[in-house]
Amino acid sequence: MSIVQHRPQTAVAPPGSGEPKRHPVNPTTAWNLRLMELSKQRQYKEALSLYRHMLRSSFLPNTFTFPFLLKSCAILSLPLTGFQLHAHVIRTGSQPDPYTRSSLISMYSKCSLPFLARRVFDETHNLPISYNAMISGYSLNSMFADAVSLFRRMRREDGSSTVKFNFNSVTMLGLVSGCNLPNHLPTGTCLHGCAVTFGLDADLAVMNSFLTMYVKCGEVELARQLFDEMLVRDLISWNAMVSGYAQNGHAARVLELYHEMKLRRMSPDPVTLLAVLSSCANLGAQVVGVEVERKIEQCGFGSNPFLTNALINMYARCGNLARARAVFDGMVDKSVVSWTAIIGGYGIHGEGEIAVELFDEMVRSGVRPDRTVFVTVLSACSHAGLTDKGLHYFDEMERKYGLQPGPEHYSCLVDLLGRAGRLKEAMDLIKSMKVKPDGAVWGALLGACKIHKNVELAELAFEHVIELEPTNIGYYVLLSNIYSDAKNSEGVLRVRVMMRERKLRKDPGCSYVEYKGKVHVFYSGDRNHPQMKEIYRKVAELENSVMEIHRPDEKYRVRSEELLNGNGVHSERLAIAFALLSTRPGTEITIMKNLRVCVDCHIFMKLVSKIVNRQFIIRDATRFHHFRDGVCSCKDYW
Repeated sequence: MSIVQHRPQTAVAPPGSGEPKRHPVNPTTAWNLRLMELSKQRQYKEALSLYRHMLRSSFLPNTFTFPFLLKSCAILSLPLTGFQLHAHVIRTGSQPDPYTRSSLISMYSKCSLPFLARRVFDETHNLPISYNAMISGYSLNSMFADAVSLFRRMRREDGSSTVKFNFNSVTMLGLVSGCNLPNHLPTGTCLHGCAVTFGLDADLAVMNSFLTMYVKCGEVELARQLFDEMLVRDLISWNAMVSGYAQNGHAARVLELYHEMKLRRMSPDPVTLLAVLSSCANLGAQVVGVEVERKIEQCGFGSNPFLTNALINMYARCGNLARARAVFDGMVDKSVVSWTAIIGGYGIHGEGEIAVELFDEMVRSGVRPDRTVFVTVLSACSHAGLTDKGLHYFDEMERKYGLQPGPEHYSCLVDLLGRAGRLKEAMDLIKSMKVKPDGAVWGALLGACKIHKNVELAELAFEHVIELEPTNIGYYVLLSNIYSDAKNSEGVLRVRVMMRERKLRKDPGCSYVEYKGKVHVFYSGDRNHPQMKEIYRKVAELENSVMEIHRPDEKYRVRSEELLNGNGVHSERLAIAFALLSTRPGTEITIMKNLRVCVDCHIFMKLVSKIVNRQFIIRDATRFHHFRDGVCSCKDYW
């Protein structure tokens, strides 16, 4: 967008400004007032167009004109137009004006040109407003060290200059916004102390910025401590804490905080509800998710595409594909994110055929696939054993759509080939990758070796994967299981020694089951639930029934004895026993588990579903399993 300047001609009043009646107004002031009005209304393109009209109408800008125009350039990210405006600033002599100068600094910063912003900053003697603009500009461009350095200079000049540079809430907000990485935490903590010392802790916006800072630095407990100490909180405070818990994997605490918000009659907004829906998806808390859907309609957020996509994901991950599909079908405008959500939903349920049909329908509808949706459809093909279809999509990705595959796409393809027993092709694919294979790629090969009991290739994959992810306990457990299946006790011992030397411990198994709107959590070998005696009796009863119709091998028999004695009972068995005790006969039971279901528990669930004539839906770390009448939807292919 270019701006031209003409010589003065006949004066013309600004469009929409009206004609002065009793009190004549300076013509340039009238134009400035109109520019200010457009800026307030966020009509930034119109403001720049009006400025061009102003120049052609022979009116020259003054120092009050440029801040509105530079803000428009910053919002629209128009650096070339900003250069032209900067030239006009110099020609009209407006450069010394502190508001114009700070607007130039902000414009260049927001256009990702911080070095030009600094040049403007260095050209003249600076006031606090310029310091604040430059500090914010550095933070905006992820130059936190430079922002802190400039803040220190500002504090030094405060004591040596006749101009007082006392920093204020604007300074602190600019600084803290750039403090968003774990290694920034020590500085961020010092800034927090500084804010308290100088009385800025009374500013709610500043305290909210520190809440966000602690969350982004991964210190959610420090954020909660600050949250609890705040005498005044607004919706931004609650959202910072809710989103912080969601982003750091504390789904149960998100729902607790959401419940507290309701008790305090704090109305949520889309940010709140997105975090809650994400947590419902992680915990399988469908009852709460249904309540959130009603809240979305009540609050008039039904047209928000982010919430609609989150609803699709929530219902799919809670095991309710029918409702997920109904929400999807009700959407007027389906983005690639919407298609990805529903395709992924069918994929994790093992409904690969429907997933690929949806992908093809998406392409026919004119929605161009992106890299994320290709990961989703390749994963769906892998879960359903659609090897040739997956290879076809992988080929189309680059050939037809010009999308370069990344490690995440290769890991899906390795998994696809590996599950189909085509281990040599999977290995050849890794060797021919255009990008460096990451841990997920080698991990997919290791998982395939477990399925097909290939110890030699598993050892090779393991060597590579622990170089890339030396602390990922899952790979050690996987290799140990491969050795165990091959009756290689020396190999099992080696892995255990390696884990001990590296001080690695397996994450405890954890399962969730929702009952009457409350999420009940069970850990492996758990004894904390108030109904534990009844639950363990139920587990023993089910084990006895299973052993009457299924003769396990020696390993399984020993495992069963451990279960009957209540030692290390896997969490999903405890959750199933609780659900059977708590629900009416015939009720479908849905369980969420943080780890992959083991072979023993998979057999157990299949047989129990037949014994009690119930359908169990279990979501583990990789997919959904639908157990009915002694059969699993995965066809033992997981």
